[in-house]
Amino acid sequence: MHPPLDRPHPDCQSEINDLHLCHATTSKLKFWGCNEVKYALDRCLREEKLRLLEVLNRDAGEKRAAEEDVYRMALGKDISFEDYLNTDKDFNKAMAEKKKEI
Repeated sequence: MHPPLDRPHPDCQSEINDLHLCHATTSKLKFWGCNEVKYALDRCLREEKLRLLEVLNRDAGEKRAAEEDVYRMALGKDISFEDYLNTDKDFNKAMAEKKKEI
């Protein structure tokens, strides 16, 4: 099943139009036909999602480094957040209990 097509998908507009055309030509195909067109739309939407995620995560490393710098300034120590968590007894205890549950 594809997601709702109420927002614009410029990369997949031709596949969306093909699906609407297939549904409009025969009402029965709307329910159990148009599979090839739907598969093409799903493939296109998947590629669009991967492209958008790549764009969103492009500068994730830089953002993470900036957050680490702010944390170091606020804490007044020159250790990373992960190192701080590793020294926190309550955090380590909670993580050990969580691993036991899994």
